[in-house]
Amino acid sequence: MPRALLVVTALLAALAGAAVLGRIWWLERTTPPAALRLPTSGQSAPPGATAPDRLPVASAGADVIAALARDLQRPDVRRGEAVLTFKDNAVYRSFLQRAARNGLTVLDRRDGLRSARVKFDAFAALERELSAHGHDHLAAAANALFTVPAPPPREDRPDRVQVPFGNATLAFLGADGDRSAWGRGVTIAVLDTGVAPDATFGSGRLRTLDLGLGTAPGPARADGHGTGVAALAAGAAPDAPGVAPAAGVLSIRVTDADGLSDLFTVAAGIVAATDAGARIINVSLGGHSTGAVLDAALAYAVERGALVVAAAGNDQASRLAWPAADPRVVSVGAVDRAEQQVAFSNSGSQLQLAAPGYGVQTAWLGGERALVSGTSASAPLVAGTLAAVLAQNPGLSPAQAVALLAATASDAGEPGRDPAYGAGILNAGWALNRDNPAYVDPAVTAHRYDAAAGTMEFTVQNRSGRTVTGLSLAVTAGTVTSPQAVPGLAPGESYVVRVPVNPAAAAADGTVTFATHLVNPLGLPDRNPANNRRTSVLTLAPRP
Repeated sequence: MPRALLVVTALLAALAGAAVLGRIWWLERTTPPAALRLPTSGQSAPPGATAPDRLPVASAGADVIAALARDLQRPDVRRGEAVLTFKDNAVYRSFLQRAARNGLTVLDRRDGLRSARVKFDAFAALERELSAHGHDHLAAAANALFTVPAPPPREDRPDRVQVPFGNATLAFLGADGDRSAWGRGVTIAVLDTGVAPDATFGSGRLRTLDLGLGTAPGPARADGHGTGVAALAAGAAPDAPGVAPAAGVLSIRVTDADGLSDLFTVAAGIVAATDAGARIINVSLGGHSTGAVLDAALAYAVERGALVVAAAGNDQASRLAWPAADPRVVSVGAVDRAEQQVAFSNSGSQLQLAAPGYGVQTAWLGGERALVSGTSASAPLVAGTLAAVLAQNPGLSPAQAVALLAATASDAGEPGRDPAYGAGILNAGWALNRDNPAYVDPAVTAHRYDAAAGTMEFTVQNRSGRTVTGLSLAVTAGTVTSPQAVPGLAPGESYVVRVPVNPAAAAADGTVTFATHLVNPLGLPDRNPANNRRTSVLTLAPRP
């Protein structure tokens, strides 16, 4: 069977001249993706995600204590620390009274979660506590490290030319009009390295909250991460713009002097942000395990109407980092300007949306502007769009706001939901114009080769505020063009044209070029005609 390589080029006028960062004949309809569901607490982890790193200690038997001892030796945890969560307030208060006497130092506590972060000089002190009072504990866990995600040292996914956004991110999202009121009255909390004052935040929109780590970013270059994240969510300056420039920003530093955070501190930040009135909580960092304290913090936020948005991670893995892996969290992966998944972006069944995350311009320390890549950049763009949606539609519930983003996402990859893009690519302009009949944008969303079926698939999506009729798709294979009628499409609905490919003939020719042109009916006011064209080159080679 021939091997296939498909290179897809979206013929977008915006891509003309863009530089690549050195580092960096069967028809089928598909309906819009199902609404995203924000579950309540207590639901199980999604398939492929690491099980919660918690040890129930009702009996505190030797096996439980031994397992905890092993976990405490892992390289991705705080050494000499544990996170203890208790069954009720009474036993929690009793522990606080005896902790010091028993050789445990309480470094931090969150009474609302009945949880404490403790330090011990010898594991024997923790062992005594669990042996004597195991019936008091809901869980005991290592304090797993959470870090700012970095791209992997090598990329094992298929070769692709990644196209950077530069300062064209908002135009790509359809957020290039008047955004002066987007996010007004909504606070976005940024749990990160701290946010530095910058002209892009204007006056009076940036607040800070101290968890005991200070509020200002550190001096290291990487400490600009939080400032860059916040600017993408809510920046107002033309050279560091964000989606929701009228939103408030609440900066909560959750990293230490080494740029590291942990399970307990992220959980504490989520609770603090919720208590401070944040409607959206952005977490552009993550870890490879979770625990009872994070589970409780997410439940606390969800029950009080806050939305947690998190980066999927840059591990090039088929599972998401925590807290993005939790089904209550809006998880976000990264795409480039050509609408391709960025090679390092994590995938998985729990992924909910994708957003720009390659060569994105944003603010940094000292008033600088930087190009950043990663799911860290993708998450705040979704956070800012949620703030804009909630400001425009104050009667929406958090779950309804997330469902709106799913219903108005630009389809990518396989038609409908898939592990690489979730419900699709964030489309802020469409989300804010979902019920606007004057907002019209039919588009060719994807070319895809199905090797098993031996067909090329061409997908058309109606990204409009109303039903669109009278479309036709001109499909060119090599030098032959065939027009295909497209039936009326409701908002969000997609239509797939499948064209059979003769693998042997294609392999003999070496490559086949496919071009599609979506032709609008006369007089249709298409807001983005550039996305009506797409070209791909299919290369088939016999297997050795």
